[in-house]
Amino acid sequence: MEKPPFRQNQSCGDWELKERLGMGGFAHVYLYQHRETNEKLAVKMCRLELTPRNKERWSREIQIMKKLNHINVVTAQDVPEEMHHISLNDLPLLAMEYCSRGDLRKLLSRPENCCGLKESEVLSLLNDVGSGIQYLHENKIIHRDLKPENIVLQDIGGKLVHKIIDLGYAKDLDQGSLCTSFVGTIQYLAPELFENKPYTVTVDYWSFGTMIFECSCGFRPFLHNLQPVQWASKVRHKGPKDIMAVEELNGEVRFSTHLPYPNNLSRTLLEPMESLLQLMLMWDPSLRGGKVNVDNKKPLCFDVLDSCGSVQVVHILNMSTAQVHSFQLSSEESLHSLQKRIEVETRIEVANQELLQETGVSLDPRKAAAQCVLDGVVRLLPSPPSSSHCDSLSCWCLFSLREDAEGLAGERGESCSICTGTRGRHGYHHHPH
Repeated sequence: MEKPPFRQNQSCGDWELKERLGMGGFAHVYLYQHRETNEKLAVKMCRLELTPRNKERWSREIQIMKKLNHINVVTAQDVPEEMHHISLNDLPLLAMEYCSRGDLRKLLSRPENCCGLKESEVLSLLNDVGSGIQYLHENKIIHRDLKPENIVLQDIGGKLVHKIIDLGYAKDLDQGSLCTSFVGTIQYLAPELFENKPYTVTVDYWSFGTMIFECSCGFRPFLHNLQPVQWASKVRHKGPKDIMAVEELNGEVRFSTHLPYPNNLSRTLLEPMESLLQLMLMWDPSLRGGKVNVDNKKPLCFDVLDSCGSVQVVHILNMSTAQVHSFQLSSEESLHSLQKRIEVETRIEVANQELLQETGVSLDPRKAAAQCVLDGVVRLLPSPPSSSHCDSLSCWCLFSLREDAEGLAGERGESCSICTGTRGRHGYHHHPH
């Protein structure tokens, strides 16, 4: 546990300092926990020396935080009386809800996410952060510094929820600062910001689009190994639909209108996701986001975002071929209808299809096909009437799952009864292209 850089008593009455959560350009964030109630607070305090301009921005952030109330924006809390004395200067502290699941950068840095997050995680990000951005803009707030480090995750009722943090603070974006204190933190900034030009809410579209691309593929879209001040001159002439740029060995920059492979998105989602990114990553800020819908007063990018976020896709793993088949579901589609589509694609008749959830439970034929939409895959077991036992691949896969989950090291099933096993740690990777 890292100790804080100040000498005051680490306890503030019943509140105990647990750890430092993060460091910013002009403030640190610490985790405090109440000894009796176990309540946790993230407390942000300014550094000892701040310029008048940064003091003003700090005060503005506190004012903004206190008036906002949205599930996808981190919530400000009252600062306990016992903590007021720990401030290092005359500026107030900022207390916030503590989000225990870390930030988006931590999630992206996991080895298994090197080619992007799981499809369900990308869709969750779209819905949550998109909703939070729209709320901020409706309240006349431009974030200006959206990046994975400023998206935190909280477990609410068993569901991971994304929350936006660091509101009301815009960094000094003069050319001098780009080469010094802000190197490494401007990778998600819209071009007009680091070029010190006038900006609007569309700067947040660029930053969000950059995050969506990285969460989908594992890296940033435009010459990700270079700083913006280096790639801006090479990318500014990209086509309006280009969403990626890579530099060849000969120095030539190659653009693409498509998401690169590999990624974890199904074919069903690729085209709408590319359309969304094409709108959000337009170089011209006046065109970025698309035209405003006269009915809902929202730019086209949010209509496309809502469309992507509402897509229900089920992934069916054919245990006899180890192939994953993806199907987009309508809201009222029946399980039988889905099975007919599976039959067309796999040539396995409906009567011979056994569909199992990852827990090993059979799907209920009386319910809608949407019951298949889980954070994983549905397993398809072909069961021809002429066969008295399942094929070796199906048995091996399902036995492996059961062995991992239940630790049945000595048990070796002799029939298809082993196919009731539960999900273990054996993963899967499908190539939808």
